[in-house]
Amino acid sequence: MARFRRGTPMLAVVIALMGCQKEKAAEAPAPRPVRTVTVAPQETAEAVVLTGHIAAENEASLGFRIGGRLIERPVNVGDHVDAAQVVAKLDPQDEVNALRSAQAALASARARLTEARDAFERQRLLLANGHTPRAQFDRAQQELRTAQANVDDAEARQQNQALRVSWTVLQADAPGTVSARGAEPGEVVQPGQMVVRIARKEGRDAVFDVPGALLREAPANPVITVRLSDDASVTSEGRVREVAAQADPATRTFEVKVGLTDAPEAMRLGSTVTGTLHLDPESAISIPASALTDLNNQPAVWVVDPVKLTVSLRNIETLRFDPATVVVAHGLDTGEIVVTAGVHALHPGQTVRLLGHAS
Repeated sequence: MARFRRGTPMLAVVIALMGCQKEKAAEAPAPRPVRTVTVAPQETAEAVVLTGHIAAENEASLGFRIGGRLIERPVNVGDHVDAAQVVAKLDPQDEVNALRSAQAALASARARLTEARDAFERQRLLLANGHTPRAQFDRAQQELRTAQANVDDAEARQQNQALRVSWTVLQADAPGTVSARGAEPGEVVQPGQMVVRIARKEGRDAVFDVPGALLREAPANPVITVRLSDDASVTSEGRVREVAAQADPATRTFEVKVGLTDAPEAMRLGSTVTGTLHLDPESAISIPASALTDLNNQPAVWVVDPVKLTVSLRNIETLRFDPATVVVAHGLDTGEIVVTAGVHALHPGQTVRLLGHAS
């Protein structure tokens, strides 16, 4: 009995230690299961697909040469217009009044010219017969020249004012479609202010925002297949016609205009389209798009330590991407393990368990 009593405290200590170990084991989180892929370069001849829209190859912003109050704009966005069709009018009253004033000034100048011409003819006849001094004749000749100059000036003013009256009517210079309007009836517009924008009928462009890396990688003068987004059977082909000289400050992409050959009628202005560009074969690292997350507002991926089975977040530089795949330019090496599923539920240093690991 005494021996049992002496062992009782030791047994209690062992039981307590076993309880602590169980609590610690319960507190340790289980490794999080994740799907991964092993990075390896692959020969790719990928087709890059970008989304854009249809725009007119040529657009003209029409405005008045003079300022005034807009009283009529009979066209709206989407309307078809023909050459010389009236698209807007200004209140012409002030210009008409100025034209009448110029016409009256011209009539007055012509009357003075007739009077000066008659006086000159009389002085010329008198001088020929010796009945007037030479100075009187010279004065009549000078008055005739002045009267003729005044008539020329009045005619020019009258013609200019007639032009200003015609400028109160704005006409389309070529057939096309109204793509924008810049003023409403009742507004006072300034000279040169855009009143309507006409998308001319000559051609159509497919406009895309393209990353700079893709511009450097694209083959020279490629043929691009353009499809209507809501009807893939409507297609056209084109070549790059214009590349913006400066990147957009917000997206850091370059606007690229692809001139379409015989664009179908269904590709109307503003329609959403996709452009497909086939790149030359190359060796590159690609990972599933589901692996992509962000770090400091830059693309990043979770990389697994193959020994400790812990994850760390690393920034990468993407070359191009589509809905399924991301091609990596820098940031990953061959043989590294990248998490492809569950990337938004991880934290640095977390222990993971690899599921369906692919190489």
